[in-house]
This record gives sequence, C-alpha cells and structure tokens, in this order.
Amino acid sequence: MTDRHLTGDELARACVAAMYARDVASQTIGITVTEVREGFARLNLTIKPDMLNGHGICHGGYIFTLADTAFACACNSRNEANLAQKCTIEYKRPGKAGDNLTATAEHQSQDGRYGHYQVQVTNQENKLIALFEGQSCRVRGELL
Repeated sequence: MTDRHLTGDELARACVAAMYARDVASQTIGITVTEVREGFARLNLTIKPDMLNGHGICHGGYIFTLADTAFACACNSRNEANLAQKCTIEYKRPGKAGDNLTATAEHQSQDGRYGHYQVQVTNQENKLIALFEGQSCRVRGELL
C-alpha cells in the first residue's frame, strides 16, 4: 500500500510519523506521540530535573514546546503542510519534576488556508497546566 492510498486517521498517523521522524527538537527533550487522528493529536512529556527554572518549576518553554508540537501534529494530519502563524499560551499551574504532561490538540475551525486549534496541557492527575491556542496557515507541499 502506498501513501497515496491512505485515508482518514491512517493518513493522519502516517503524516505525523513522517514529521516526527524529522523533529529532532521534540525527540531530544523526550516528547512522545501517543494518539493521532485527523485534526487531533495527543502527546506526552515527562518533566526532568534539567527542565526546571530558577523557581524550581518546569520552564514555560518546555510546556510551550509540548503544546506547539501537539498543535503541529494536529494541523499537519491531513498531508497538507501547515505552519504556525500565531500562538498564545496561558499557564494555569506549574509543572513539577516528575510530572507526566499530556498535550491534547484539537482542530476547532477552518477558514480557507487558516486553521484554528486548541491544546490543553494536563498533568498525570488531569489538572490543567496550560491552555494553548494556535492558528495554522497552509503552505505549499505535503508531508508524504
């Protein structure tokens, strides 16, 4: 079966696998992809001691990176190349060393080339750590 025969969630998983294979930054910090469907992605990251800031809590950049990577997986799940055009994050509570964070990204709407996605980052107790919103812009090209 060639990539051109893939559809729906099967295509989404293949697109994300191809993109993640080239995503050295996410791999290096330990982000893992746990679930992918068309317009949806769930990723995990365990907070290690070397990810803590001067306050002894998870540096916000790691939380943003997890949410942004989930956003990227969701918005590229249809084999149409998308880039982030605008992203915002609201931190609700700190992440701590040893926390297992889960970022769940979901497609909300589409207006031509522009997609809107929401990402919730929670910890292992399902407590909300951050809310992320991203706007994607479809560009030329495919992932597969």
